Amino acid sequence: MKYRKNKKIIDRSEIENIIKTDKEKKQTIVFTNGCFDILHAGHVAYLQESANQGDILVVGLNSDISVKKIKGDKRPIIGELDRATVLSALECVDYVIIFDEPDPENLIKNIVPDLLVKGADWSEDTIIGADFVKQAGGRVGRIELVPAISTSTIIERIVMRYSS
Repeated sequence: MKYRKNKKIIDRSEIENIIKTDKEKKQTIVFTNGCFDILHAGHVAYLQESANQGDILVVGLNSDISVKKIKGDKRPIIGELDRATVLSALECVDYVIIFDEPDPENLIKNIVPDLLVKGADWSEDTIIGADFVKQAGGRVGRIELVPAISTSTIIERIVMRYSS
């Protein structure tokens, strides 16, 4: 990565050593991931609750390439470096790592978190990396989402408001 605004946004190559040090200090590592395009109150509540589950919150952030593969050519609205900067400004987030794959499985295997967290809209059997984390002695958690708010909903509201 060419751009770094602060020490919370880290290269993927750095994560194993950073996490090793945190684990040696007996810190509980929590991992979650997502696109976090147009950060909203639902995202913040989700990240705060994720952070409350342990000592260190690592957020895997889908790169622009990855978001396009998942959401289509019109996404993301906000570029990866700006999304990473906003996420890293949240007190509850300890590290942000941008990844290009459509899913975070390889990143999860690099980190080996104590807790893997996703939204309650995911069933545990569909959470990527859940089996790996449990086999490594970790846990999988699911967090209730703030109802009726999502980036897609926000975009739909904006389109409706300005297209009529």
